[in-house]
Amino acid sequence: MATDPALVTALVERVHAVYGAQLSDVERQCWTVVHEYHHGAMPTEYDIREVSEDLYLAVLEATKQSQAEV
Repeated sequence: MATDPALVTALVERVHAVYGAQLSDVERQCWTVVHEYHHGAMPTEYDIREVSEDLYLAVLEATKQSQAEV
């Protein structure tokens, strides 16, 4: 499934806006932002609702690339 590059970019920016430039747990932090996009709120401690795996992986990859460029 193709993901919208503008959406991925916006979510990567959201990851950095929420967690800063130096990410300590990039996988979890990307997942919480994708969860917020899908469900309208950050997940609670035991929130296991699904998110789009394709979107999550695209955001994770783009976030890791953005960190490598810093």
